[in-house]
Amino acid sequence: MSVKSKTVSGGVRPVLAALIAVLLAVNFFVSFRNRPELTSENGTTPSDPADSSSVNDGIHEAEKIHEISRAKMSVTGDVIIHNALLDSAKVSGNKYNFDYIYTYFKSYVSASDYAVTNLETTLGGSDYTGYPVFNTPDSLLDSMTDAGFDMLLTANNHANDGTVENESDKRYLVKAVNGIRLGMICYTYEGKPRSEGKKALNGYMNAKSAAIINTFNSRNLDEFYSELEERLKAMKAEGAEATIVYIHWGEEYQLDPNGSQKKIAQKLCDMGVDVIVGGHPHVVQPMALLTSGTDAAHKTVCIYSIGNSVSNQRKNYMKLSTGHTEDGVFISFTFSKYSDGSVILTDVDVLPTWVNMYFTKSRQIFEIIPLDKSVSDWGQAFSLDKAGVKDANASYKRTMKVVGEGLKASQEYCRSRADAKVNQ
Repeated sequence: MSVKSKTVSGGVRPVLAALIAVLLAVNFFVSFRNRPELTSENGTTPSDPADSSSVNDGIHEAEKIHEISRAKMSVTGDVIIHNALLDSAKVSGNKYNFDYIYTYFKSYVSASDYAVTNLETTLGGSDYTGYPVFNTPDSLLDSMTDAGFDMLLTANNHANDGTVENESDKRYLVKAVNGIRLGMICYTYEGKPRSEGKKALNGYMNAKSAAIINTFNSRNLDEFYSELEERLKAMKAEGAEATIVYIHWGEEYQLDPNGSQKKIAQKLCDMGVDVIVGGHPHVVQPMALLTSGTDAAHKTVCIYSIGNSVSNQRKNYMKLSTGHTEDGVFISFTFSKYSDGSVILTDVDVLPTWVNMYFTKSRQIFEIIPLDKSVSDWGQAFSLDKAGVKDANASYKRTMKVVGEGLKASQEYCRSRADAKVNQ
């Protein structure tokens, strides 16, 4: 997993320094309130224990458990810079500006406490191109951080340049968000290698890259589970109070998870992971509320694929002509910390997104449209014509049909936990 994380100086600029660049955070401790001293009305300790009138018979009601902190972590899908998006972002010469993509989405991203997306491209510095090599100008990062993204995932099948500098670099991140320490890690599947015994992404991966990218092989899952378990332990040793696994898996353009995805997800639930966020199929796949087979009290919220955030995978270009490749989600997970020191997942929410594409006199435009039902007039709010509003509504219905059942189950579970906590 790699991060391009916000820095204090230089405006806000992501960095490609580690598989997941680790930011130092101040440990957050909760002190339990000491039992108060028994005092008399004038503030002194009573000398006669029998004098119970001044101490309310020695009975002190325990402080009720209450929420002391809350952190909302949000994730959206694949950022795929096809040639059409490169052309639309070109300003002049070798200068590119991708700000327009986030015109209507920016306020939603910035409102999250910690926002993440998957960068499905590389940053080679020159010779920019789209499919199949994918090499994008660094200015994309400026636009993404300006939109409010705090972290970019780069462990995917287009990360053959490597996503950390050194094999010894840490492969996960423990990040304090509003005083809640979230442990995060990202893995990508290994493709079929051209040579036996070699690791591969899209058919090839050199030895250096193989040593510095978090990958798993579906033909040797025990090795993956063992490695991940050690890294989860390391995260918890660093103070992680909740854990999120981002995973690049599944089959492209399939609307349902395959058997391998389901098998891996259940194992991760058994290992105690709190949230699983999947990507790679380029369509939204269902959500599920999983129950651990080793601890019936533990459940994991899983979304098998969050779809595309932005791309040129239009329905009229694709074999899958249903429009699902134009859809994505901005999924938010709310973690709450309580006065007894515990941290639990207390809410899950989904904002469907749709990529609006249209032509002006000078260029082709791509915009991420937040399909927010609290906005009464999408046409006016997002500058959509009648056809655009129709397509946006169709996208919303497609996405909610896919995730609705799992979302409802996850929300009911999370909210019941929150209610039970404060009513202890």
